[in-house]
Amino acid sequence: MTLRTDPGPVALPYRTLLLTGAAGTLGRVLTPALRAQVPKLVLSDLGPALAARGIDGVPCDLADAAGVRALLQGVDAVVHMGGVSYEIAYEPILQANIRGVHNLYEAARRAGTRRIVFASSNHVTGCYDQSERISPADAPRPDGHYGASKLYGEALGRLYFDRYGIETVCLRIGTATADDRPPDRRALASWLSQADLVRLVHASLAAPQVGFLVAFGISANSRRWYDTEAAWARLGYVPQDSADIFAEHVQHLAPPAGSLAALKQGGIFLGIGPFDDDARPSAGAS
Repeated sequence: MTLRTDPGPVALPYRTLLLTGAAGTLGRVLTPALRAQVPKLVLSDLGPALAARGIDGVPCDLADAAGVRALLQGVDAVVHMGGVSYEIAYEPILQANIRGVHNLYEAARRAGTRRIVFASSNHVTGCYDQSERISPADAPRPDGHYGASKLYGEALGRLYFDRYGIETVCLRIGTATADDRPPDRRALASWLSQADLVRLVHASLAAPQVGFLVAFGISANSRRWYDTEAAWARLGYVPQDSADIFAEHVQHLAPPAGSLAALKQGGIFLGIGPFDDDARPSAGAS
């Protein structure tokens, strides 16, 4: 698999940056660009995931509070791509996305970490109709346990900024895939290219005084459901790619008409569950 990247600007105002989820698709896209932008980049993921990809990183289970505290020592900023990235039964989501993100913020508070870029998800608002256009100011409507766990992470980001001054940019990432193409008609609204992911994360780290901010993480797709301009302007993020060029190839790839998956912004996540098995969608954050 070849991952297309954009090196982006070469300077960020941090000496040590931590990337969690470094063995995942998005982590591997971000690694070369971030490595060029900071003096020291620390990569972390579960030990087996790092080994499987041949990545020289620090093994850490986010559910291990002591391990996360050790991981955050001396870290100025975090790009948090770790955790479960699909809809599944509650228990693994509890460990990675709820207990894990709490451990991360507590460790950041103790370590004096200045900023966290948190990989949230479009599934925080996945129960809105596809006919609706929404902004970060609209009420959350998660489409499952996964979306609800990301909403919890956003709430922790708000808390830890208001109480402890840790800045957080919550990126509600859309459809980002290993092959860097929108997989279906829904993704014409939600696609995020790999190069735009790099641009967005760099902007989220570089923007001054962001405080607490929620932004939708997509490319410049004309069919998007999101009001993006205000948050993007605050970050200085200008996407260069668009799903529009793939429209003729994926227009026919859609769930059955009238199904929740066809009607709601969360797409196929609305068709997963009840959770008597661990059925999951295709790889990649979508």
